[in-house]
Amino acid sequence: MNGLIAFSKKELTEQLRSFKALILMAVLFLFGMMSPLTAKILPDIFTGMQVQGITIIIPTPTAFDAYAQFFKNVGQMGLLVLLLLYGGLLSQDVTKGTLIVLLAKGLSRSAVIAAKFITSLIVWTAGYALAAFTAWGYTIYLFGADVVPNLLPAFFSLWLFGAFLLALLLFASTAAPGNYGGLLVTGAIIIVMLILNTFPIVSKWNPATLAASSTALLNGSLSTGEMAVTAYLTAGLIVALVALAIVIFKKKQL
Repeated sequence: MNGLIAFSKKELTEQLRSFKALILMAVLFLFGMMSPLTAKILPDIFTGMQVQGITIIIPTPTAFDAYAQFFKNVGQMGLLVLLLLYGGLLSQDVTKGTLIVLLAKGLSRSAVIAAKFITSLIVWTAGYALAAFTAWGYTIYLFGADVVPNLLPAFFSLWLFGAFLLALLLFASTAAPGNYGGLLVTGAIIIVMLILNTFPIVSKWNPATLAASSTALLNGSLSTGEMAVTAYLTAGLIVALVALAIVIFKKKQL
């Protein structure tokens, strides 16, 4: 436990010094600010414009549009930034050999994997919470305190998918060689999940549904009960991926 705590402190310090945590939080905060504002001003920009003789008319925006914009921005660009920043979550330490000295001094390999996941999850959670609170507060300021159904489950679903991506990235980094092997494997798995998500029969069992269905939760076309199965499955996969990463890393030649 002492090794886990000490290595977690080191990881958090490195993430702060390398500006990795700051960049992620700044990007997510920007999405939290820009999403309600974009939803508010888009109709003013495009309404009345004519394209090939057709006049564009955009309905008056609501709080729903602001949150839909938030989930679109964070669910696409936000998660992409998360993957790019943490693409070398473990592989860079392995290729540089920086872990060899620490492991020789008694640090367990399971503590390394656990600390990598916990610290990256802390940064993702902090950045996402900052973005979500910003979007929520700014939406109330711009659109009033309209009640949007299932807002909290929608926020939670996207956060959980981000946590799943970190676990998947950590697992892939232990299994694939090279600095970018884990990132490439993770990207390939995400593409497969997105393709599979086009088939309704498997979408319920696909973690990608969590990121793709936030808007469906808000407009009521998807219930929290239907999403619960996907959420429980994803939580189980997160635990399994981290456990598998530990097993593989214990057998990995450094």
